[in-house]
Amino acid sequence: MKMMKNISKYVLSLLLLVSSVTASFGQQDPMYSQYMFNIQAYNPAYAGTWESLGLMTLGRQQWTGFEDGPHTYTFTGQAPLRGKNVGLGLSIMSDDLGYEKRFAVFTDYSFKLKMSDEVSLRLGLKAGFTNYENNLYDYTLYFPGGGGDPAFYGVIDKKFMPNFGVGAFLYADNFYVGFSIPKILKNDFETGVENYTTNYELRHMTLIGGYVFEMSDMIKFKPSFATLYVVNAPIVADVNASFLFNDKFWLGAMFRSSGAVGLNTQFIVNRKLRLGYAIDFNTTNISSYGKETHEVMISYELNFVRTRYTSPRYF
Repeated sequence: MKMMKNISKYVLSLLLLVSSVTASFGQQDPMYSQYMFNIQAYNPAYAGTWESLGLMTLGRQQWTGFEDGPHTYTFTGQAPLRGKNVGLGLSIMSDDLGYEKRFAVFTDYSFKLKMSDEVSLRLGLKAGFTNYENNLYDYTLYFPGGGGDPAFYGVIDKKFMPNFGVGAFLYADNFYVGFSIPKILKNDFETGVENYTTNYELRHMTLIGGYVFEMSDMIKFKPSFATLYVVNAPIVADVNASFLFNDKFWLGAMFRSSGAVGLNTQFIVNRKLRLGYAIDFNTTNISSYGKETHEVMISYELNFVRTRYTSPRYF
C-alpha cells in the first residue's frame, strides 16, 4: 500500500509538471485511439510484458472525408528471452499524409526489475531509423497576389534519419504507468533552398496509465489516459473509460483534448487472438470537411514460450 501511494504521488507530480506548459498547437507523431493495447509503438519498455511471443498490427484511417487524408499502419512484435528478465521487440510504422510519406523501423529492448511480488518495472531502449519522402513540386499552390513560397521550390528525397529513444514501464496485473521519449534526436533537413531548413523530428514525451477495478465477477472497469507533449506545443491528452464483460469483450469511450470523441471495442477470441476496433469523431471546425477516423487492430500470441498466463491480459 505504501508503494502504491508513492507511485501515485510521483505520477501526480509528473502530470502537474507536464500540464503546466502551454504554447501553440503542434503534433507530428500519430496518436492512437487504442493506445492501451499498442504501447510498444512509442514505449520500448513495454516489450516483453506479454511474457510470450506476440505480434500486433494496427491500421488507422484518419478523416475519411479528406482526399489523401492521413493513414497509418503499425506492426509490433515482442518476445522474452527464456530464463532472463530481458524483452526484445520490433516496431515498424508507415505513415502517409498526401505526398508526405514516412517509413520507420525500430528495435526495442527492455530489462525487468522486480519491485515486489506483484509490481515490476521495465526500463527500455529503442533504436532505429526513419525514411522520409516529400516531393514539393507535386503540390499545387494558390497565391491570390501571385508569386510563390520559396519553401516549396525544392525536392525532399528519401532521407535516412537514425534515432533512439528511452522508456520506463511500471506495471502489475491490474495497473500500469509508463513514460517514454521515443525519439531523442531532433533531425532536420534542407529542401534545396538556400539558407532554408526545417525541423522534421521533434522530441515527443508520452505519459500513460491505467487501472482495472473489479466491479463484479462479470464486469471490470478500466480508466486510462495517454498524454503527448512536444516542446513549444500544448499537451494532447486522451482519456478513456472501458468496461470488460465476462473477460471476453471490451467496450469503451474516449475524449481527446485536441478535439475528438470516440468509441472503442475489443473482442478476446481466445488466449492467442484479439480483434479491436475504434472510431473517432472530430469536434473541431474540420469536422465539416473530414468525417470519422477508423482504427482496426489484430494481435496474436504464441504461448509456447510463456511460463505463466494471466487471464485475461488487461493491457
